[in-house]
Amino acid sequence: MNGIIFLLPIALALGASFLVAFLFAVKNGQFDDLDDPPERILREE
Repeated sequence: MNGIIFLLPIALALGASFLVAFLFAVKNGQFDDLDDPPERILREE
């Protein structure tokens, strides 16, 4: 029981930090254009 009391807040904090990092990346346009850069390499000479 003591392990759950200790690990549950750590797991929730870790999950919340990953959620914040993901939302930050989405807000800054990290995932806007995933198809064009690989195709651009093939089109350039």
